[in-house]
Amino acid sequence: MYLPKHYAVTDRQQLHDFIKGNGFGILFSGSGPEPVASHLPFILDESAGEQGTLLSHMAGANRQWRHADGQQVLTVFHGPHTYVSPTWYQDPETVPTWNYVAVHVYGILKVVQDQERIQNILARITDYYEASLPQPWKAEFTSEYAQQMVKRIVAFEIEIDKMQGKWKLNQNHPEERRRRVVDVLKTMPDDNSQGIVTLMEPGLDSKDAGEG
Repeated sequence: MYLPKHYAVTDRQQLHDFIKGNGFGILFSGSGPEPVASHLPFILDESAGEQGTLLSHMAGANRQWRHADGQQVLTVFHGPHTYVSPTWYQDPETVPTWNYVAVHVYGILKVVQDQERIQNILARITDYYEASLPQPWKAEFTSEYAQQMVKRIVAFEIEIDKMQGKWKLNQNHPEERRRRVVDVLKTMPDDNSQGIVTLMEPGLDSKDAGEG
């Protein structure tokens, strides 16, 4: 990922928190005949490995796991994003841009073979995403139906080798311009615009604007 220093976020806990809050990621691998990507739910085990470990699963019929097993892969997690018009700056010699937040995670994908471990991963993923619901559904593996479904799923883990965080929020512009962008975005009805406002506002007191 192209990562100018004024957009880079390196704090591990901040990156972990972002992954936990934006866990539907895109898994990229390139060890097969052509690059492949899958949209998958992930959870992060912060206690496994030096930088944490991603846990997920995909359909057994998805051939990506056959090529990716044992290979270096990239998982992309995306947060809010929005277009920024140069008219909002109320300044000449400005151009359009896009504000966004993303985290790239690199590591070796390992397919899990142990059935107990597979069930544990599936249960943890389910529990994580059901936790906020009023009546959380629990994964049970005692019925024949459940056992047949598990056989159609491939669970895997990715111990994190490297993380890159990019918070592109107009840090290369003076504070006055950034305030104008926030003011316009506050009038927008969509969640993405409001998400970028939430991220930009805490930095408005910063006087350190980068270049480029």
